[in-house]
Amino acid sequence: MKKLTLIAAIAFLASCGAESTPKNTGVYMLLDTSGTYREELNKAEHIIRYTLSRLDATDSFAVARIDTGSFSEKDIVAKASFDDRPSAVNRQKRVFAEQVSEFVETAAPSPYTDITGGLLQAVEFLNEKGTGQKTILIFSDLKEDLEEGYVRDIDVELAGFKVIALNVTKLRSDNVDPREYLGRLEEWRGRVEKTGGQWRVINDLDGLEGLL
Repeated sequence: MKKLTLIAAIAFLASCGAESTPKNTGVYMLLDTSGTYREELNKAEHIIRYTLSRLDATDSFAVARIDTGSFSEKDIVAKASFDDRPSAVNRQKRVFAEQVSEFVETAAPSPYTDITGGLLQAVEFLNEKGTGQKTILIFSDLKEDLEEGYVRDIDVELAGFKVIALNVTKLRSDNVDPREYLGRLEEWRGRVEKTGGQWRVINDLDGLEGLL
């Protein structure tokens, strides 16, 4: 009898632990606006609309630009934690899409590219939301260019995060020496996996199924 009671207690505690794990999704997308990459933002808008279509009640989504100093909430273009009422979710998604469209139309090119700062802001945002799944999308050529004085030689804690690089275009110098392009991909993969994150690259934007 005591053995059965113990088994029942263990099963109860296990079920409580399972129920306490959030099932919702959090996504934070970083948009590179440096130089000519600003011209790629229409593609980013397509990805954002696709992501909106895949998110549901209680999920969270934020889109932010990468600029000179990206470790700041001021760079967030749009953000939402979706309601549990379908009508409210649809309204939130519509407003979100409008904010992104306005940004894409008016965004000015940034002289610098602080990707690391953007990652730090993304981690902070998603950790605050406490979602079960945490995904960071980076729409960039992954060429980090910091203004003098900015310090980004730090590890970003990414355990439990998926980091997906999108539309990693090749620079002119990459055509001269492909090792530069391959080296950037390998460097970022190493940085993400070093602290426990999962890394993936998607350059074919026609194949976004399974992105989340």
